[in-house]
Amino acid sequence: MPSSSTPEVGADPASDRGTPRPIALSCGDPAGIGPEIAAKAWQRLRGARPFAYIGARHQLPPGLPVQPVANTAEAAEVAAEALPLIEIDFPGASGPGAPDPADGPAVIAAIERAVQEVQQGHAAALTTCPISKLALIEGAGFAFPGHTEFLAHLAGGTHRAVMMLASDKLRCVPVTIHIPLSEVPEALSPGLLTDTIRITAAALRSDFGLPAPRLAIAGLNPHAGEGGKIGTEELDWIEHTLDDLRAEGLALAGPLPADTMFHAAARARYDVALCMYHDQALIPAKTLAFDSAVNVTLGLPFIRTSPDHGTAYDIAGKGIATPASLCAALEMAASMARARGLHAPD
Repeated sequence: MPSSSTPEVGADPASDRGTPRPIALSCGDPAGIGPEIAAKAWQRLRGARPFAYIGARHQLPPGLPVQPVANTAEAAEVAAEALPLIEIDFPGASGPGAPDPADGPAVIAAIERAVQEVQQGHAAALTTCPISKLALIEGAGFAFPGHTEFLAHLAGGTHRAVMMLASDKLRCVPVTIHIPLSEVPEALSPGLLTDTIRITAAALRSDFGLPAPRLAIAGLNPHAGEGGKIGTEELDWIEHTLDDLRAEGLALAGPLPADTMFHAAARARYDVALCMYHDQALIPAKTLAFDSAVNVTLGLPFIRTSPDHGTAYDIAGKGIATPASLCAALEMAASMARARGLHAPD
């Protein structure tokens, strides 16, 4: 995956459609590596991929050139010389690896401001640095299962968000995400699988330049049930659901045994793999591209990407965090924005 006729993940399928507007980058948890990788991403990308950091100046490494801006649209004018900053007041004392619950409301405010930047047309897309759900629960009574669900709420609450892990080697979508493995069979349903497939196919067409995307669907059970000998979900409803969607014109392969879906020859036959549970999707995604995979949220009315890692408290403040995944997230957000025609004003 992908074939020679298919743009690679992260490639720009619409490079002739104009320069995208700058990207809004929310700071995430200031006690994690977000501020460090944001600074390194600016140093690596400079004006080639302008973005505005939404957070506090004191979170950023000392000596970094910083320029306050009123909104993300202004980032393009200053990004070559300094990191554009939309200031958010952080009243707590968070330090590297030591989150302060008092900063929880400010972390949320930074995410809300970033979404506003996109909704108001100042930014082409949203990229988010990692948050700690536990820190937000303790400091701000955070009531959402995760970052993605909060973004869906800010988008109006009527959108079902789908998580994709994407790199130049693999695009992978888990149908169920952060639930215990024992709950997966009950959580799966024809409706959930159908919605996930349709949302994924639509995003590949609109955001990744693939007019006829090829989707590979993993089975739930080992060997995709082996004809009902190792589980019956495939026979009971998964095969029928895929047949119904094929009748709509979707190019679907499966249900396939997950243990033979991810070698190079298999990946060349599809544009995205849909897996039935979290680890079935994320183990191959992170094995193939641990430092460069991007978390893309499909199904929202705006573009959202993020690095495929957490806060990394254990290395925060040590100067060793790599910005590779964040840079890839910013590049992918810009590519998706171009595909949607979200150009910078002339």
